[in-house]
This record gives sequence, structure tokens and C-alpha cells, in this order.
Amino acid sequence: MDTNLLVLIGILFIFSLLAIYSGSGQYVQEDPLFFVKRQVMWYVVGTALMLLVAYFDYELLDRLSIFLYVGGIAFLFLVHFFGVTKNGSQRWIDLGVMELQPSEFMKIFLILLLASHLSRMGSERISFKASIPVTLKIAGYSLLPFSLILIQPDLGSSLIIVTITLTLILVSSISRKMIGILVTGMISLVAAFLVIYQSYYDVLTKVFKPHQLGRIYGWLNPNEFSSDYGYQLKQAVTGIGSGQLTGSGYNQGVQVQNGSIPEVHTDFIFAVIGEEFGFLGTSLLISIYFLLIYRIIIIALSANHLFGIYICVGTIGLLTFQVFQNIAMTIGLMPITGLALPLVSYGGSALLTNMIALGLVFSVQMRSKNYLFSN
Repeated sequence: MDTNLLVLIGILFIFSLLAIYSGSGQYVQEDPLFFVKRQVMWYVVGTALMLLVAYFDYELLDRLSIFLYVGGIAFLFLVHFFGVTKNGSQRWIDLGVMELQPSEFMKIFLILLLASHLSRMGSERISFKASIPVTLKIAGYSLLPFSLILIQPDLGSSLIIVTITLTLILVSSISRKMIGILVTGMISLVAAFLVIYQSYYDVLTKVFKPHQLGRIYGWLNPNEFSSDYGYQLKQAVTGIGSGQLTGSGYNQGVQVQNGSIPEVHTDFIFAVIGEEFGFLGTSLLISIYFLLIYRIIIIALSANHLFGIYICVGTIGLLTFQVFQNIAMTIGLMPITGLALPLVSYGGSALLTNMIALGLVFSVQMRSKNYLFSN
């Protein structure tokens, strides 16, 4: 197995335990290690799953991908009718011993299905006309889970579905003209949203729910709504800013320790690292993520099969968007969506999903060979 990748995962594990211990102390006074112990448990389970997936031949998943995808869609329907509701979102299925979030595992199933479909097209770029049915098919595969996840509502996970799809399309053999149209369309949608927000605000009130609009308020006007919608963001930015270059010291962050930042050990764990370890600590963390993505790129470039390459690319899209969105929402560049910081934030379902994705990458790496006359 790629020891460099294992070491990077280990460093993120240390970051996770340190930040969770510091950020969760005010929630469980009687046992400050409560969330740390549970995170270690999730890491043990996640590592076991990662190793299990790594030793499973990924090429066999080519034929199983459609069945996994159908199973994931079935679980999303179960969530819609029988799911557990928390904080206004119906995302979980109660299994007794734990609560499962099917939208997390749907990301893996979608990567496998799209990788299987795109790998059958080969590596030669196809014409624009031939790209149309392929693009429509891929859009259909992605639109169904996107819609089911969006109505939960879970904007963050639905955006990951879009990101995975676009990432795989960008490196596929689909016509560059088609890719250009898709990218232009996405940019136009974002621009149209900003125009509607500025000039036709009433339209948004008919489309979005009140708590979703609240996140938009808090993102675009955090100072104006600092007492409600923008409170979480303002406190996070204040905490990160107070860390300055070297931070206030481990377990010494004022914003973190007095509980000013809600959900600080989960969605806003970057604020803990920013306040207590400063610019140097956050730069180190981001550098570790860059190296992690770099190693996956190297593994993808050395893969012997297109299916393995697309699995690695899908994993890159999955991890990169989560890192970008989580950090960006913490410093006010993106709206708050509730996405966890991969391998660092406290939580079970998201951590297991990322570990399974990394297990697939390891499976590709372990079965890639260099041949003397290969091209």
C-alpha cells in the first residue's frame, strides 16, 4: 500500500483528535474525552473498511456498480418515507445501534457507476454529436440522487453529487465543446442566482425554505444578521482572525472554549485550528490536503485501467470540494452548507464514506503494474 498516503491520513487523524478535544470540551463537561473516544472508534471502523475495500479487486465493481447504485437510490427513498428528522432535515435511517446517512454512501455508488460508464467509452475523444446521448445519460444518473438528497434537504451533499459528475466529465473523452457548454451553464446559473438575489428577491422566497434563506442572509450580509443568521459565521471569522500567525495556543482559544461557535467540533472545526494554531497551523493542514490529492493524482496516472483512473478522479472531486466548501464557508467565501472537513471533523457517516473512497484508491494503486512496453 502507498505508505505516503497512509502517513497523510495518519496526520489528519492527529489533527482531528486534537481539534475535537479542544472544541468539544464545553459540550461534555463530565467527560471531555467523550467525542474523542467516539472519533477514535469511527476511525477504527473506517480504517477496517478502507483495508477491506483496498484488498477487494476494484475491477469486480465494474459489473456491480449498477446494483450498488440502485440499492443507494432505494435507501434514499426509504429516508424520504421513514427517515429520522433532525434540525429540520430528514437524512438518517435509524438502525438501532447507529443512524445511517444513505446520502453519504450514494456518493461512492455514483462514482463507481459513472466511472464504469465513462471507462467503456475508451480514451479517444468522441464528437460533439456522440457526446449528447452520453451526457444526457450521465445527467440522468446524477439528477435522481441529486433531487432525492436536495429535498431532504441537504444542499451540501447534493452539491457534492454535482461536483463528482462535473469532475468526471472534465477528464472524460466527451467533446470539449460539450464540456465548455456545461461549464458555461454552471457559471450562468450562479450568476443568475446573484442577479435574482439583488434585483428579484421575491422569487427566492417562493423557491427556498426560510432556514435556507437564512443561510443566504448570513453568508451575503453577516454583519446585518449577526444576531441570528450570520452569528455562526461571524464568530468563526472572529476566532480564526484572532489566531493571527501562530495562534492563541492549544486549548486556549477564547471563541472555542466559551462556546461562541456552535457545532465547532463538527462543521466548524477549521475555526478551532485557525484560532489555536493560527495561520501556520491552517497552512499546514491545507498543505496536507494538497499532498493527499497529489498522491491520488499520481496513483491515477499510474493506473492500468480507465475504470481505476475514473475512480481516483471521482475521489479527488469528492474530497476537494468538501475541503474547499468547508474552509470557504468558515471564512465567509461560501454559504454554510453543513459539510464536514474530510477526515478531521467529528462524525461517523462522512468519515466512513471518505475512508471507503480512499480504500478504492488503494485498491487501484495495489493492482497497478508497470510494464516494460506499456504506453
